[in-house]
Amino acid sequence: MIAPSGPDGAVTDVVPHEVPHDAAYDWLSTADGAVDVAAVAVEVRDVPVAGPRVRPAWRTAAAVACAVVVLLLALAGRYGYNVDELYFRLLGERGWAWGYTDQPPLVPALVHATTQVLGDSVWAIRVPAALCAGAVVLLGTLIAAELGGSRRAQTLAALGLGSSFLVLSVGHIMVTTTLDLLAWSALLLCVVRALLRGQGRWWVWAGIVLGLALYAKYIVALLPVGLLVGLALVGPRKVFRDRWLYAGIALALVIGAPNLIYQATHDFPQLQMADALGATDGPMNRVIFVPSLVILFGPVPTVVWAAGLVRLLRDPAWRPVRGLAPAFGVAVALTIYGGGRPDYVGGFLIALFAAGAVAVDRWLGQRRFRQVLLGGGLAASAVLQLLMALPVLPQNSPFTPLNNISLESVGWPRLADQVRTAYRALPPEQRERAVVLADNLGESGALDRYGHGLPPVYSGHNELHKWGPPPEWADVVVAVGVERPRLAADFRSCTVVGHLDNGVGVENAEQGKPVTVCHGRRAPWARLWPAYHYLSG
Repeated sequence: MIAPSGPDGAVTDVVPHEVPHDAAYDWLSTADGAVDVAAVAVEVRDVPVAGPRVRPAWRTAAAVACAVVVLLLALAGRYGYNVDELYFRLLGERGWAWGYTDQPPLVPALVHATTQVLGDSVWAIRVPAALCAGAVVLLGTLIAAELGGSRRAQTLAALGLGSSFLVLSVGHIMVTTTLDLLAWSALLLCVVRALLRGQGRWWVWAGIVLGLALYAKYIVALLPVGLLVGLALVGPRKVFRDRWLYAGIALALVIGAPNLIYQATHDFPQLQMADALGATDGPMNRVIFVPSLVILFGPVPTVVWAAGLVRLLRDPAWRPVRGLAPAFGVAVALTIYGGGRPDYVGGFLIALFAAGAVAVDRWLGQRRFRQVLLGGGLAASAVLQLLMALPVLPQNSPFTPLNNISLESVGWPRLADQVRTAYRALPPEQRERAVVLADNLGESGALDRYGHGLPPVYSGHNELHKWGPPPEWADVVVAVGVERPRLAADFRSCTVVGHLDNGVGVENAEQGKPVTVCHGRRAPWARLWPAYHYLSG
């Protein structure tokens, strides 16, 4: 097979491939016994290769990945815990569970394990996230190598992924998307190798990755669903005759079985959660879906991954992996239909950007003007992505409102201080009968982390509702963020004693919420508690 060429047309980074030598190829030999390479290339262009078409640029990829990890660790302690991190920390304190109302069990377990090993700090929780981001950069570069990308194409893939909002933002905090993005990247690499190399064992590895990924986030199921549809539409359909494909599917189901059994035996809480999110966030998510796909990488890198999508459909050399293009379309359509967020298909963009890096590298060639134009655009995009994704500026900077991750990482210690002040203002005999009632999981997690000296905290949000209701002796409540109509219906007397203030003027979801003290419960907690339950992201 003809090896890919570099920008100057010379063959670069070649990994030899074995070409079958039997009677069928004897006629391709020249008079002196040498093989006519061009004829062989034409004859076997649709035969899967036995290994990567070029050597991976390990040094470059490792250097970029390490730089990303170092940057993320250096900024890991900035601002504070994200709302989800506080929630996962709270869930993890109760030990291993096979599932929760709103998610699988892996991330809370990982957060708890990290705090036990590295200490109970925001920096410690984010160490695994930074490592995952570095791993995504490596995996994306390997995908570019599998697709025949030169060293320059692989460098472009590594730099583009390592400076993207998508990778940096989920590498900065430990959330379900952090592990999900890593799983998508690994799964896509296995898929590309299985299809391009024709080696069925990669379907087995894909099944292992998929089975484990189900413990982090169920949205990873979009990839196999979309891929199967894509293969059925554009091929290669011979894959459906490969027993290794079905072995991989079976292995994924076996590994993920305990998690799936939990869902089946608990009335499929994840479906209930998805319905709730679709009802509350779905309309807005559908409106912002396409613009947000651009934000995940930036305008210029978006052109790169879009070029990769087009090249997948048009390049004969990529015929075995052409099904990834319609698979992406299927995943996008299903996500929009369900009202999901754009980052649900973010994993697909890793492979598309890798493909785009290969396509753009060939377009650049030795044309200096194109190289300067693309380099300048990518550099400007990288700076903008860095400012939007990471807390490099003060908390009240103009970029903070552009990133919901930053908005949700501000003011938690002050929140706990204000609740503590309201509690301590109660007479001693009332403090003995008081509990704290938090409106959401973020407030509950913050009070668990910073609320030293406070009574037990209860909330009706998502999984936390199962931990209630408060004890019957609790007839005094310090409520945080709970709507006044709800409190007025359940208590005879309620007084707003303050409003939350993060101290830096950032208008986030907690800013200005009331802190209310209520007395005189109208009914037993067992009767009141169901009304406090609600599902949201």
